[in-house]
Amino acid sequence: MQHAPLKAAGTEETDWFLLTLEAASLQHFQRETQLVLGAIETMPDIVATAIAAGQFNTLVAAVKAAGLVETLQSPGPFTVFAPTDDAFKKLPAGTVESLLKPENKSKLVAILTYHVVSGSVKAADVVGLTEAATVQGQKVKIDTKNGVKVDNANVIKTDIICDNGIIHVIDAVILPK
Repeated sequence: MQHAPLKAAGTEETDWFLLTLEAASLQHFQRETQLVLGAIETMPDIVATAIAAGQFNTLVAAVKAAGLVETLQSPGPFTVFAPTDDAFKKLPAGTVESLLKPENKSKLVAILTYHVVSGSVKAADVVGLTEAATVQGQKVKIDTKNGVKVDNANVIKTDIICDNGIIHVIDAVILPK
């Protein structure tokens, strides 16, 4: 097999080859960038992730009743300690129904925003904390001695990454003082 002799840079053949190589590389880069950006653009936000999970129906209903959907769909980032439907069932009978009434909206907003921390706080970051300031204004206590607890709730799943933040699943509803 014979190979064509190499030409010195600056000749017509090598200039054409280099331009062709650069164009092919640029096309590949653009394709890869579109794939990556497409994945980023299609990542669901916190609300859409909670809806899709199917275990946060009560939380989503509460977020809607409190008028917080747009907030939790905004760029954030937010960290949400999200109680499951089972967590809401642990509350005294009638509590959820009462909180969802329009006349209790301010109380509901306070409870829900107590579950939200500004910024993206991953599990690895939570382990180094003893407390975190919530959007509601008070601080939640964090205990990492035996697993991770936020106030009285166990963190049962961590780092559900969303377009605008992170969800950590908890097994109880936490209440501000």
